[in-house]
Amino acid sequence: MVQRFYEVMFIVRPDVLDEDLDKLIAGLETTITGGGGAIRSIEKLGRRKLAYTVRKFNDGNYVLLTVDADGKLIAEVERRLRVIEPVIKFITVRMDEETKRLDKVKALRASRKKLSAQPIAAPAPLAAAVEETPAPAAAVAPAAAIPAETVPEAATATV
Repeated sequence: MVQRFYEVMFIVRPDVLDEDLDKLIAGLETTITGGGGAIRSIEKLGRRKLAYTVRKFNDGNYVLLTVDADGKLIAEVERRLRVIEPVIKFITVRMDEETKRLDKVKALRASRKKLSAQPIAAPAPLAAAVEETPAPAAAVAPAAAIPAETVPEAATATV
């Protein structure tokens, strides 16, 4: 059995008492620990407004469980959440793949940041050659020195 890291979030009806919610959480906790899993944390996120009406409810009590378990145990927890009447919605997310992906992205960003922090300097021989080469005289001549016949009309027209 491979232990994986999951987040199980479920929403309980808003009219459920705190004592009943605690019993429901304790029941899920015994299911998880009895099945060989481990609970990392239990967070009661409180009563929040739902994005849309679910089973004629507009708010619900949110609970987040972070769990180390195998797939069969998570399937059993989901089955129990489906049949527990006060639970109106739930979702389970496997987080070990997500944390792996986030660690990879962080490492990539850190390596990019490290590369961009290094100053980019021209090689010494090239910089010396640029300083020694004089600029052509035509490139530094002021615009007034250019005869009017060579300037196109579009450049002299005013808007």
